[in-house]
Amino acid sequence: MFKTLSNIWKVEDLRKRILFTLFILLIYRIGSFIPVPGVNKEVFKQVDQAGTELFGLLNTFSGGALFQFSIFAIGITPYITASIIVQLLTMDVIPKFAEWAKEGENGKRKLAQITRYGTIILGLVQGFATAIGFNRSYGNEMIVGATFVDYLVIAVILTAGTAFLMWLGEQITERGIGNGISILIFAAIAAGLPGHIRTIYTDQFVGTEQIFWGIAKIVAIVAVVIAVIVLVIFVQQGIRKIPVQYAKRVVGRKMYGGQSTHIPLKVNGAGVIPVIFAVSLIMFPITIAQFWAGKDWADWIISNLYYDKPLGMVLYVLLIIGFTFFYTFVQINPVQMADQMKKNGGYIPGIRPGKPTSSYLTRVMSRITLSGAIFLAFISVLPVALGALAGLPRTVQLGGTSLLIVVGVALDTMKQIESQLIKRHYKGFINK
Repeated sequence: MFKTLSNIWKVEDLRKRILFTLFILLIYRIGSFIPVPGVNKEVFKQVDQAGTELFGLLNTFSGGALFQFSIFAIGITPYITASIIVQLLTMDVIPKFAEWAKEGENGKRKLAQITRYGTIILGLVQGFATAIGFNRSYGNEMIVGATFVDYLVIAVILTAGTAFLMWLGEQITERGIGNGISILIFAAIAAGLPGHIRTIYTDQFVGTEQIFWGIAKIVAIVAVVIAVIVLVIFVQQGIRKIPVQYAKRVVGRKMYGGQSTHIPLKVNGAGVIPVIFAVSLIMFPITIAQFWAGKDWADWIISNLYYDKPLGMVLYVLLIIGFTFFYTFVQINPVQMADQMKKNGGYIPGIRPGKPTSSYLTRVMSRITLSGAIFLAFISVLPVALGALAGLPRTVQLGGTSLLIVVGVALDTMKQIESQLIKRHYKGFINK
């Protein structure tokens, strides 16, 4: 392991990418402590006692910036929501978007630009909702005598913070290591871990005589966390190998093909993206409902759609399963894969080329994707249920969602570093 770490710093390009990523993360953490101008900072001393049920998960995803109402308070969630909408629209909903999705890099750039515009619009909406929701949650003391102009200024500042985070994420993807948006979410969750540990310690040990019971619960929590991490790694690394045989063909005086290979289909080909999508989508109506907090229908949405409520949990599970299938089949199109194999003289033993091959691949992908989707949903809701049974504070967001994202992003980043090391003939983390 130490030799591998030393090898990283021997590769100049890799060293620069890692240092650049760390520099961007430093900027991100500094920005998380810069408060929005014009708000009463004294109000946020009450943050541990009020408003945490609704905003806890969003605060985790923003690295604590939401409860400090910093310029990064709404985080990167508008970008994620905009990405979901644009990807859904590429599924033949808007023909132009579907056409761009098939154009390669040029089409991706156009869709990325549309996503940026959508991020700004959603950021303004979420900025308004967050400012109004927070102000009402604290008895209109956060912005005394707030007017529409006050809310507009705050919404613009929060949207600018989101746009800057979007740009930082793109810079990490282009010039750093790993997927930029995922790395920012990873950093936000990791930054909240010390606070969660301190909260658990205070809740279980300070001012109580049941020390033994508190220790037992801490041991159980650690055991569950370790088990979840092991399961996530096991499933993330699991693949189904589909054998492929290429027929021999003669071109001039040379013979090509005749070799055997395989198609590696991952059990969870979508990674942690479905979980991130599901969290963002289920929190969006709750955020919008803050505009009309106090009305019966808005209060019902706020009270019932949160992810640890029965209805919210069912919707959360369904969204994870749905997005797992959607994202997997967007990444791997069985029809295109079968056509490509047919053009290159490849076939799956026992399966005729063309439509039978695409049907076979679809059937296999559906089965293993269902297993991966159920696993993601199970891991996401299990710690929530166990946390409720253990009586942990609801401000603690150490659920399966956070662990899935942290472990998944860490694995993906390690694989990128691994590929860079192997390309330069160094041993990596995984292949020894």
